[in-house]
Amino acid sequence: MMDTDVVVVGGGPVGLMLACELALARVRVRVLEQRTARMEQSRALTLHPRSIEILDQRGIAGRFLERGIPIPTGHFAMLDTRLDFSRLDTAHPYTLFLPQARSEELLEARARELGAEILRGHAVVEVTEREGSVALRVQGPEGLRDERARYVVGCDGAVSVVRRSIGIAFPGSETTLTAFLGDVEVTEPPARPGSRVGPHGGVMVVPLGDGGYRFVVFDPQRMHADRSEPVTLDELRSSVQRILGTDFGMRDPRWLSRFGNATRLAERYRAGRVFLAGDAAHIHFPAGGQGLNVGLQDAMNLGWKLAAAVKGWAPPHLLDSYHDERHPVGRALVRNTEAQIRLMDVSEPGLALREMMSDLLGIEAVNRRLAGQISAIDVAYPPAEGATAHAWVGKRAPDRALETMRGAARLHELLHAGRYVLLDFADDEELQAASEAWSDRVDVLQAKVAAPQTDLSAIDALLVRPDGHIAWASGRATRLDDLRAALAHWCGPA
Repeated sequence: MMDTDVVVVGGGPVGLMLACELALARVRVRVLEQRTARMEQSRALTLHPRSIEILDQRGIAGRFLERGIPIPTGHFAMLDTRLDFSRLDTAHPYTLFLPQARSEELLEARARELGAEILRGHAVVEVTEREGSVALRVQGPEGLRDERARYVVGCDGAVSVVRRSIGIAFPGSETTLTAFLGDVEVTEPPARPGSRVGPHGGVMVVPLGDGGYRFVVFDPQRMHADRSEPVTLDELRSSVQRILGTDFGMRDPRWLSRFGNATRLAERYRAGRVFLAGDAAHIHFPAGGQGLNVGLQDAMNLGWKLAAAVKGWAPPHLLDSYHDERHPVGRALVRNTEAQIRLMDVSEPGLALREMMSDLLGIEAVNRRLAGQISAIDVAYPPAEGATAHAWVGKRAPDRALETMRGAARLHELLHAGRYVLLDFADDEELQAASEAWSDRVDVLQAKVAAPQTDLSAIDALLVRPDGHIAWASGRATRLDDLRAALAHWCGPA
């Protein structure tokens, strides 16, 4: 007997996002979190454009927008020239300032609303795959117990018990330098919050919105402090004073933390019935605020695929596609964070390089490219092997205004149920008949583009995956054999 279909180990934002996806598909999901309560401190402070898009695709972005503050720019290595998110092709061209604790609170509420089971104070101590199931050893309030699930996902952070139990290698580099942060009150608020890097180091100043400020400090004189060494208010004051010329009258610290540049990427994101997501799969220096966001996007990619496997219709390769699609994203993540670390060199040559890079970011095409990478708006997946190629396949579906049989809607609104959507722009009865055999998994909608002069004008039909990426597209003269092949590949047998 299975205790549940899927156990998610780790109840942070990534684990909760995955629980939302599974529960939406009516999969029995249990989240096991060793902490007894949510953390009130927030390492991450922002949600990037692609993360807001995936929340929008599930109809819950408004909950986050009500609590956060949109900011049209981001940063790369604290360079003077900011990344311009406002030019990105998205309905959400901004980063949303929203502390991680609030995002976690909203995701937990949504997961419970959908019926996910969330148990706090339950630590997983061992995971073992068995034939047709996964066994877990769990330390709970009433002692040790054994559980069984059809699948297990490790969302349990950098020291993941799941990853170590199942024997997935985690190659990379150890910490060679550290930085630190402090959330404090100030008596002299900064006139212009932001970042500054000079010969004495770098400081990013972020107003927290409740009277407090976060100071993120990269101090060459303290960069070799051991990560385990506690940060003190005196250390924070001293470094900020030396770098910026004032300590702003810092007082009443709320949270002080030191972090390092250890960088690792799991060798595999899947081992049989066990998967990894978020920090369990990739760790890096927190440059550009990407870690939480990439983890949420991991969960979005995995959730519907895992649900399909539980429901019994997933084609054999679908679960493997999680590693195939997300591992390259993790590799790109660790590479760009390592590049940002190199750009934090405050020697004279290093500052010259920073000035050059900042000038290059003033070129719109360069800025757009890095903004697309950091925001994940540019993430695209490779087309299925042997499939008829189309330029749009693997990319995000553009969130265009449509007229459908259900009325006016944005394309992303059609994904709220977490199902495939086949958009028929040519009112093709043969196409509708050909897809009928997959109607339990695919919503087929006749649609027209509300504004004709758009990039959808040359498209006859579009198969959009539950995560908003395009599985199949057709220009003029839709080939029904290609459609049937794509439906079989992505949606399983008819």
